[in-house]
Formats: sequence, structure tokens, C-alpha cells
Amino acid sequence: MGALKEFSIKTDKTGVYNITGMVQGFVLESKIESGIAVIYCPHTTAAITLNENTDVNVGKDLLKGIDSAFPDRPDFKHSEGNSYAHLRSSAIGSSITIIIEDGWPKLGIWQNIFFMEFDGPRDRSFYVKLMSD
Repeated sequence: MGALKEFSIKTDKTGVYNITGMVQGFVLESKIESGIAVIYCPHTTAAITLNENTDVNVGKDLLKGIDSAFPDRPDFKHSEGNSYAHLRSSAIGSSITIIIEDGWPKLGIWQNIFFMEFDGPRDRSFYVKLMSD
């Protein structure tokens, strides 16, 4: 048994958006007790990651660090002028996989699921694919 759902999200120029509740709701709705969830971003200038949600400054620090590691540079050749966003997306990644156990995503005590925007504002989407054992 499996299920697929597309979610929509509106973003700012850059941002870290907590999508944990959307994923948890879909897992509950699916009634899958044991399996995996794949959370996938179909965009080349956005990403999906796991990180802490206890302190809102973690997301701000992630963006600051990523901006420092992958700044916009005048020598980039990409005609759209958003090479920095493509680099950031490639570094973070387009998907994560989470274990489902006892009908719930198996996240660490401090972990939440985040959609990261590097080239907004945009109307974005992400997919969650659930697969049972």
C-alpha cells in the first residue's frame, strides 16, 4: 500500500518553512502503520532538509551560513542570474526519507522537516510519497 500527495507552499525571497505538520497529517490520514515517507522537492532552487525546530534562530542561521558558503558572484554565467540558488539547492538536497513506525514519522526529539527557499518569492510545491512495509 502507498500514497502520494502534492502540497503547495507560498514562499518569500528566501526562507525556511516548517512542513512537519503537513507530512504528519498525511501519514495519519493514510493509516500506514509501518513504512517510509519520501519528501521530495521538484524545484532546482529550493530544497528539503531535517533540522531543529526548538529555536527559530536555527533557520535564520542556516540561511545565513548557506548565504556565506554560496554567495551570489558576478562571475557566474547562468543567464537567469540565480546560480547561487542552484548551488544552495544542490548542496542541501531535493529529498529526504523518514521511517514511519506506529503510524507516525520517526523523527528525532529536536527534528522537524523543512522546505528551504533560495530564489523566491514563488508558489512552490513538494511531494510526499508514503510506502508501507
